[in-house]
Amino acid sequence: MTEQIDRALADLGLSLPEAAAPVAAYVPVVEAGGLLHLSGQLPFRDGKLVTGRLGEDVSVEDGQAAAQACGLMIVAQLKKYLGDLSRVRQIVKLGVFVNSAADFTDQPKVANGASELMVALFGEAGKHARSAVGVPVLPLGAAVEVDAVVAIGEPLAG
Repeated sequence: MTEQIDRALADLGLSLPEAAAPVAAYVPVVEAGGLLHLSGQLPFRDGKLVTGRLGEDVSVEDGQAAAQACGLMIVAQLKKYLGDLSRVRQIVKLGVFVNSAADFTDQPKVANGASELMVALFGEAGKHARSAVGVPVLPLGAAVEVDAVVAIGEPLAG
């Protein structure tokens, strides 16, 4: 699966960032009962945090790109924790939080940036349940934050 993901990233013109260190008193990943619970990941593009509010100063397209960047950080955290992405069996759920103006209602469209990335990288195993929630503010002024639940198993052979 790791080769499939590397190939998909290359086809999309994307690369995994360095897994971000926590910015407060938490850990990036907790393993329990065959599931990984990943803390919310923020959107970094070209080394800079994507900030702003959807419906005010961030377009839906830029929000989708920010959600995709969060998804890339999730995969980077998975790779750092697991060492081998072939242990991923299923992206179970994504929680997408969108820094939104009061009248903004396109959170699901923004969340598609992360959702579509998971399917592009993991195929059927990337199809997941999801929440897409508008919030008035996110840590550090981020435009989007995404957390995840991922089912894992033993590494796949060959």
